[in-house]
Amino acid sequence: MSTFLTGAALSNPNPNKSYEVVQPPNDSVSSLSFSPKANLLVATSWDNQVRCWEIVRSGTSVGTAPKASISHEQPVLCSTWKDDGTTVFSGGCDKQVKMWPLMSGGQSMTVAMHDAPIKEISWIPEMNLLVTGSWDKTLRYWDTRQANPVHIQQLPERCYALTVRHPLMVVGTADRNLIVYNLQSPQTEFKRISSPLKYQTRCLATFPDQQGFLVGSIEGRVGVHHLDDSQQSKNFTFKCHREGSEIYSVNSLNFHPIHHTFATAGSDGAFNFWDKDSKQRLKVCYDWSKGAENHNPATAKTYIFLHLPQILIFQESEVKGKPRLGTSGRK
Repeated sequence: MSTFLTGAALSNPNPNKSYEVVQPPNDSVSSLSFSPKANLLVATSWDNQVRCWEIVRSGTSVGTAPKASISHEQPVLCSTWKDDGTTVFSGGCDKQVKMWPLMSGGQSMTVAMHDAPIKEISWIPEMNLLVTGSWDKTLRYWDTRQANPVHIQQLPERCYALTVRHPLMVVGTADRNLIVYNLQSPQTEFKRISSPLKYQTRCLATFPDQQGFLVGSIEGRVGVHHLDDSQQSKNFTFKCHREGSEIYSVNSLNFHPIHHTFATAGSDGAFNFWDKDSKQRLKVCYDWSKGAENHNPATAKTYIFLHLPQILIFQESEVKGKPRLGTSGRK
């Protein structure tokens, strides 16, 4: 199922050919993850919950049914699935990672700890390890059968973003650091660069061919960066998620699994498909960018929408790539 996800907290939702997930979280959605083996969706939220839904598709119709949920002690910031689809890992402000054997119906248990909130998490099947990134300025690798991490990697600053496509891993930290790792030698930095974007890193995504990565910032801009020094002329940045003089952060980057185009989601309430023929817009959750005084849970309901661009032929054009990325968005 080739599907793009958007999490939302809206007063006036606009599905735009999308399907609403029933019984959504009670507060902002912090992460969304599809099972690699089944039509199951997991969402984490600032309401301290990790929820799972089953997605049922019949022709061009899609339905969702709540399946199960677990709780953390504080807001949950990240989630990932084990590659066999049996288990969900989640981490957040309570400084711990919970392992949830969802498919067997077992109880969740704590398998990892940090000294500060855990912002990023990823399962690495090629290593049979879990990697976690925290605001305590460390990466930690975990064999979930052991109580202690198998390796702790010091970071120059707090971890804000992480992306893995073995053997490539890229970590974004405070102070605009981007640290590249070759996971065949995970204890050594492969390369460290300053972000091509002038403002704080919000999200990362590795190229499907592992030859580079995308970086998004709070300033409504995305950078396209190649790792090979001979390919640096192909690097560029472009503006997105802007309305006139209003500039919004880029909150998420995600490559399409078939066409290798990518989507961005921003605080302007839109998600866009890049290098494709059409775009779609949906609202997203309040991301606290304007402070707590602008958050009004009494008037903003949370929504999750499933957008399936390949159900209908005319919608597939949204995600099919063009021969080359246009230059209109370059600096």
